[in-house]
Formats: sequence, C-alpha cells, structure tokens
Amino acid sequence: MSASSKLPPLDPADLLGIDDLLDAEDLAIRDSVRAWAADRVLPHVADWYEKGELPGIRELARELGGLGALGMSLQGYGCAGASAVQYGLACLELEAADSGIRSLVSVQGSLAMYAVHRFGSEGQKQAWLPGMAAGEIIGCFGLTEPDHGSDPGSMRTYAERDGGDWVLNGRKMWITNGSVAGVAVVWAQTDDGIRGFVVPTDAPGFSAPEIKHKWSLRASVTSELVLDDVRLPADAVLPEVVGLKGPLSCLSHARYGIVWGAMGAARASFESAVAYAKTREQFGRPIGGFQLTQAKLADMAVELHKGILLAHHLGRRMDAGRLRPEQVSFGKLNNVREAIEICRTARTILGANGISLEYPVMRHATNLESVLTYEGTVEMHQLVLGKALTGLDAFR
Repeated sequence: MSASSKLPPLDPADLLGIDDLLDAEDLAIRDSVRAWAADRVLPHVADWYEKGELPGIRELARELGGLGALGMSLQGYGCAGASAVQYGLACLELEAADSGIRSLVSVQGSLAMYAVHRFGSEGQKQAWLPGMAAGEIIGCFGLTEPDHGSDPGSMRTYAERDGGDWVLNGRKMWITNGSVAGVAVVWAQTDDGIRGFVVPTDAPGFSAPEIKHKWSLRASVTSELVLDDVRLPADAVLPEVVGLKGPLSCLSHARYGIVWGAMGAARASFESAVAYAKTREQFGRPIGGFQLTQAKLADMAVELHKGILLAHHLGRRMDAGRLRPEQVSFGKLNNVREAIEICRTARTILGANGISLEYPVMRHATNLESVLTYEGTVEMHQLVLGKALTGLDAFR
C-alpha cells in the first residue's frame, strides 16, 4: 500500500493541514470564538454596517469579556493568560465576522489594557484591568492626532504640571471605542518627554464626539478625543515609560493581532467566492468549472494559507519571546495587502453580487482599506523593513 493511500482526505478549507499545528486547547478557543461570532455578529453585521452603527456595544463587550477575549494574552488581573497563537486565532475569527469587532477587541486588549499592564503602577492595574478584562469598562487609546498620524513624535497634545496635578490639553483623532469608553490611555508631550496618562472619561474637560460619514469600519465606534484643561492627579501618569517606545510597543502588540485578523477577512471573502463559484451557472455550467475562475481561486488560496502560516510563525516567536517589531511589520505589510487583493478578486468572481451586503466581500474589502493604513501605513512598514535590510534610516 502506498504512503499516499494512508493519508486522510484533503480538507479544502485547510489545504496545507495548518490545523495540525494546533493543539486541543488552541482549537477549542478558536471554535468558541467562531461560534460566538456566528451567533452574535454575522446575523446582524450587514445591517449594522449599512446603518453605520454598532448597537449594543457594551453588551457585546461583556460577552467578549466572558469569552476571555479582552486582554487575552495578558497575565493576571482577570485576564485569560492565553498564548499569542490563541489570541491570534481569536482575532482571525473575529475579523472573519467583521473588522470592526476585531478592532474593538484589539484596542481594548492590545492597546489600552496592554499599556496599563506593561507600564502602569500596581494601583492602576488593580483599578482598571479587572473591569476591562470583564468588558465592564471599555477602553480607548489616544495617540493619533488630526495633523500627526504617522509622525506621533510631533504630537501637540500637552500635559503640564500644576502643583501636584497634571493638566492635559489637545485633540486625538480616529479613536476606536472613544465615545463609549470609560477610560482612555492618552499620550502627551511633557517637559520630560512623551508620557502616557490614564484618563477617566468622566473627567471635566474630556469629551469624545463620534465621527460620522465613514465608508469603512462602519460597524465600529470611532471618535475624536477632546481634552480641554483636563485635570488629573499625579498618579494618573503611567510610571514605567517615557518616550515614544511606550506607545510604539503597544502598537506593535496590536499590529500582531492585525496580522491574524486580516486573514479572517480574507478567509470569509474566499469562502464566499468558492461557494458562489460552485453554484452560479453561466453558459450552462457552474462558473467554478471554468479555468480562469479556478486560477483565481487557486491564487487566492495560496496567499490565504501563506498568510495564516506567516501569522502562526510570528505567534510562535511571540510565545517564545523572540518576536521583533520588524517581523510584525513584515506580517502586517504582507497580510493586509494580500487580504485586500483576495477580497477584490472574490468580488470579480461574484460579479454584480459582489457589491451587495447580502455577501460579505465588499464589506470586508472596504474595512481592510482602513486596516491597511491604521497602526502603520504601508509606507511606514516598508521603511521599517528597508532600514532592517540596509541599516539606513529613510524616515527623515
């Protein structure tokens, strides 16, 4: 008997057998998040997207907290303490439903909670992290400004000392979760350098008007943060970091989740295209039987599974404490770019139906246009890799 005859049947959904790299706990976490998304997001997300709203976000946050998805890879303080790979699998399943849901989780856990967990005082951790892990408190992360996106070092938000207090003034833009957050981690210039501050959103002078008229990430809450003489006690500052390395390390952690998440959006679009190609008939037979359609599907499958393998590799490196920021840039640059191309190709297979919200393809494609440029544009990640390759800094 030949060796090939002993092989199990090929699973079209897992052409490379990537599931063999996962253990029982990994699979259980992935399946639980997938089931939650199928029950709580997929039946409603097209309507949410069309209306440009995310109703019931607080309830969704509490449910995600119950799943252990908030601050998932952090240790202690009510966090799940999951592996990086398990967190990545959760991001993939959440973004397969919608990028806005994955963004909710990423900003909560990988930005706001991660900043407090890594750079906060013990008092700050005890005060905020358990409630955030449970989804009882929603957090946001204020770094980007209206005139300073890719150049956060030039931020104008400023915090100055006034006796024993800090007084913050400034504006932040494109802030996920902003208008529903109970706490904001805000980065500001000080006389000592860039510092992070834990800002309760009920502080006088703080407001977060929601941004409307978006054509991407419509099933997501996006806001401006306005800080007008927001007075905070001395212990509101994150004590363990000064400078850009603080917010940039948080961004690297969040970008890792995007590496996985983008493949979720790509997978959903690819699966929609495969199903459509098998049932849509033209010229008397399913379009999946035509060579050009099969070529498209084959190319999409290759990039999808390569991207998942890349995400898995980076996850194993993170779990081993060996993941570098340059490697995260590699992953985000490749996976988001390829995910958009997969969505666009899927749209061509669906033809006119590809622009309908009855199918997920156009929704994922437009969402990924935001994912492509937030938390580091294509150009920024290209320059990170260029510097790694040449040793020459082309940022300035």
